[in-house]
Amino acid sequence: MQLHKIKFSFGNMILFIIVILTMNSCTRKMIFDQYTPIEDAEWHKDSIVNFKINSMDTLSRNNIFVSLRNNKDYEFSNLFLIVGIKFPNNYHIVDTLEYEMTTPEGNFLGTGMTDVKENKLEYKTQVTFPIQGDYNIHIQHAMRKTRNVDGLIYLDGITDVGLQIEKVN
Repeated sequence: MQLHKIKFSFGNMILFIIVILTMNSCTRKMIFDQYTPIEDAEWHKDSIVNFKINSMDTLSRNNIFVSLRNNKDYEFSNLFLIVGIKFPNNYHIVDTLEYEMTTPEGNFLGTGMTDVKENKLEYKTQVTFPIQGDYNIHIQHAMRKTRNVDGLIYLDGITDVGLQIEKVN
């Protein structure tokens, strides 16, 4: 039985090191990644999804993303969300956000090979958490049909709501 020797050229070694470093830096960049499932993919208007983040690093800059998974039952081309951050000192900021969910042709945006698509939606960039302690981020849908003042009671097709925080290099 012969053993074959594997030859590493200098170029292959450099490529191998770059791949390892890239994979390592990607995993260290994510500091928070959590999802909350939406029961029966029917998001009630009063159902507020909460995430608790404990910040010990008051200097680093971070990007915050809302992550959503939707299925084919989602019937809109956009999505309105109310997202708020409550600081450890009880300071509170709230934003109303709009995101595109489909192309102009009606195809869902996001990634995924099945009927479920995952969207990573930018919320805030270059954010610091200036006070050590618990930050609470809450997300609620604010969808309504055109020419209808009242919001939807149930938003069909959202299967999971998530939050991701990445440290900026």
